[in-house]
Amino acid sequence: MQIGDLSRAAGVNIETIRYYERIGVLPKATRQVNGRRTYSQDDARRLSFIRHARDLGFDLADVRTLLALQEQPEASCEDASRIAQAQLEAVESRIAKLQSLRTELTRMLTECQNGVVAECRVIEALNG
Repeated sequence: MQIGDLSRAAGVNIETIRYYERIGVLPKATRQVNGRRTYSQDDARRLSFIRHARDLGFDLADVRTLLALQEQPEASCEDASRIAQAQLEAVESRIAKLQSLRTELTRMLTECQNGVVAECRVIEALNG
C-alpha cells in the first residue's frame, strides 16, 4: 500500500508517518522504481500500535520500548506493566489537576454577578 492508503488505514497524518520513519519507530518503507513508498500490512499494524500508544499518552521513548518488547513474545511483560503503571499515574495526576482547575473556575463563576469589570470576581480571582 502507498503512504496515503497507510495514512487513512491507521488514522495518522502522512507527515507523521514520515517523521516516524525518520526517527526509526517505523521502518523505512521500501521504494518502488518511481520512488514511491510502499508499505506492508505489518507496517500498518505497527503504525496502528504506535498511534494507539500515543493516543494513550505514551511518549516516543516508551513506544520504542513497547515495540521492542513486542518483538520478544516469550519475555516477561514486567517492563510493559511498569511503563503502563507510570502512564496511569501521570494520567491520574493530570486528572487531579484538572479537577482542581474545575473547582476554581466554578467558584470564580459562581461568585461572579455579571456586573461591571471593576467588581468582577473572575478578574479579581485572576489578580490573586
